[in-house]
Amino acid sequence: MIEIRRAISSDAIHIALLGRVTYTESHGDYIENKNDLLEFYNEHYAVSRIKEELNDDDILYWIVFSNELPVGFAKLALNIKHPTKPEINSCKLQRLYVLNDFIGLKIGSQLQEIILQKAIDLKFKKIWLTAYYKNKKGINFYKKYGFKKIGNIDFFVGNSNYPNLIFGKDL
Repeated sequence: MIEIRRAISSDAIHIALLGRVTYTESHGDYIENKNDLLEFYNEHYAVSRIKEELNDDDILYWIVFSNELPVGFAKLALNIKHPTKPEINSCKLQRLYVLNDFIGLKIGSQLQEIILQKAIDLKFKKIWLTAYYKNKKGINFYKKYGFKKIGNIDFFVGNSNYPNLIFGKDL
């Protein structure tokens, strides 16, 4: 049975671990320096950082369980300036990850629907995200939901740049 719910502070340890594992599954092969990857995890997926974010009113997390096992999560950052239309009320889908073994259950699609509906309910006009240009699976997933490429952005892990594409969608 799949359960998707808003994450709470006690979920931070699950999200931190899921973040590290799912990022490795989806991007780990691209990162040249594994020490840089570890530093990236220690900064972005530290339990303390996730707890801080879970207590921030401008950040919403969801967590997914399959038969009580945590298998995925998503993060929506509210009131983040749109990269090409900063004057418009927008939000950013910062993370949407599901463990590889559970992708076939269409959990990502369920998460995406929940996030888009929440953004609409909160009266945002646009939602945007970034995706590594080699992440074809992720890019195709977002295109399926009507996201369109609107630009490029540099994304650094350590001193190495991993060019990302920016995608946006009207709500």
